[in-house]
Amino acid sequence: MRKLKITLKRSLIDKSKKTKRIIRSLGLRKIGQTVIHKDVPAIRGQVEKVRRYVEVEEIEG
Repeated sequence: MRKLKITLKRSLIDKSKKTKRIIRSLGLRKIGQTVIHKDVPAIRGQVEKVRRYVEVEEIEG
């Protein structure tokens, strides 16, 4: 099954509460932190909402 490697790349200072909530729900707290999630539509949707703050890489696993 495919997985997504998601890394927080930009600061969330002065961003909306909604954006901060989405980033937090992905499990990201600090710039440079990386998490791995299953490639499912729910995660894809969250990533799409915050695509300018994160870097996404597809990995096999």
